[in-house]
Parts: sequence; C-alpha cells; structure tokens
Amino acid sequence: MNSSKIGIIIVLVLVGVLGLASIFTVDERELAIKFRLGEIVDADYEPGLHFKVPFINNVRKFDKRVLTLDARPANYLTKEKKNVNVDFFVKWRINDVSTYYTSMGGNERTAMERIYTTLNEGLRGEFSNRNIQEVISGERHSIMSNMTSQANTLLGKFGIEVVDVRVKRIDFTATISESVYRRMEAERTRVAKELRSKGAEAAEKIRAEADRQRTVTLANAYKESQQTRGKGDAKASEIYAKAYKKDPEFYAFYRSLNAYRTSMGNEGDVLVMEPDSDFFQYFKDARGKRGK
Repeated sequence: MNSSKIGIIIVLVLVGVLGLASIFTVDERELAIKFRLGEIVDADYEPGLHFKVPFINNVRKFDKRVLTLDARPANYLTKEKKNVNVDFFVKWRINDVSTYYTSMGGNERTAMERIYTTLNEGLRGEFSNRNIQEVISGERHSIMSNMTSQANTLLGKFGIEVVDVRVKRIDFTATISESVYRRMEAERTRVAKELRSKGAEAAEKIRAEADRQRTVTLANAYKESQQTRGKGDAKASEIYAKAYKKDPEFYAFYRSLNAYRTSMGNEGDVLVMEPDSDFFQYFKDARGKRGK
C-alpha cells in the first residue's frame, strides 16, 4: 500500500470522526444545553438529531422526567408544642434547564438538597400552625397543597418545578403516643357510657310500657270476668227463681237437705241448736210444717 492510499484513509477517518463529533441526539426523556467555550448557546432542543461545532461546542444532557426525592424523616413541633416525626417525598422535574444549570451547576444532588431544605422549612411552618388532630387527618391535604404551591414559588427561580408533595407517614414520640391512646381510650369510654345510658333509658321505657300494658290487660280481663260472672250469677238466680216458683215446697226441702249435708257431713261435727228450730222442720214433718 503506497503512501497516497494511507493518506486518503487517514483523511476519511478524520472526516468521519469530525462528522460524528458534529452531531448529537436528544432523547424525548432528556433536556440538552449546548455550550460554546463554556458559555450557554442554546437549550431549547426538541427530541431528534442536532449539530454542533467540534471542539468548540459541547453538550450536556439532563433528565426531563419527573424525579422523586424520598426525604429523610424530620421532627416538627405542632401548635400544642408536641413533637411529630414526618416522613414525606417530593415529585419534581427540571422546568428551565438553563436556569437550573446556572443556579445548581447542573448537579442533581445539589438540587435535591435545595428542595429538601425548602420543603423542610415550609413543613415546619405548616405544622406549627396546626394541632395534632389537624395534621393527622383534618388538614393533611391542605398542608400538601400549600407546600406544593410555596415550593414552586421558592424553587421556580432555580428552574425547578415541584409536581407534588406527599406525606407518607406521621409518627408520634412515645410520650405523645401514650397521651393520644389515653385520650382515645377516654373518648371510647365516654361513648360506651353514653350508649349504655341510652340503652338503660330505652330499657326502662320498654319495661314501663310493658308494665302498663300488663296492668291494663289484667284490669280489662278482671272487668270482663266480673261482668261474665255477674251475668252468670244473674242467670243462675233467674233459673233458681223460676224453679222456686214452680215448686216452692220441693225447693225448700232440697235446700234443707244440702244444708244438712254441709253441716253434718263429716265425722265429729257438733251442731248446737234448739230442737224446735226451723233447721229441723223436715225431721219432724215431711212437709216441713212446724208442730203447734
């Protein structure tokens, strides 16, 4: 191989290297900044193939996706001066890549430290204005919404956009947990006593109503029985009267026999009466006539 061919090959290789060094690609998941001797030239690149001047321009790329900062738990004081341990995370992304590079030096770790410091201070203020009940459940959504808005205001000047702030967990110290449990126990005891009191009151009403109905039922039954007995007695008296009118002498004799059976029907009965009393009239005369 002669020297001319070697020269051509070297030129082609150099051209190829320069060609490759003159192009760069931007993925849809990336943001790119082109520099000229360390100075930002352009940062508004769409995904695709782009060109640069070799050895004069250089390109840096950054993640365009939503990133997650899983913050380390921190302690905050509530309005009642109670300590709570809060575990939260932040969803963020680069909003302005030129500003982000200028303010953070393009260092993702530096950006996360800035985000954490901002959110930490903001949460400290939010928790200090609320009591434990509010931070646990009542206003948690409001806290996260406020923090997202505040963080965007403070971090926007660094080219950072906070997409969302979420509180994962809120824990109490041992003292606060015991206090909360005692309060919960007292509340449950109060509710139980109130329910038992209402149950006892309802039971007394039911018993009183049952007793009233029982009394009314017995009174009505006694009234009906007395009316029935009265009607029966009246009917019996009517029958007795009719029978007496048909044969008064036989009726008087029959009544005397029943009287004898009742008064002298048992062994050992003693009856002290005058012999000529009306009780013995049928012993002296079968017709029941008294002797003269």
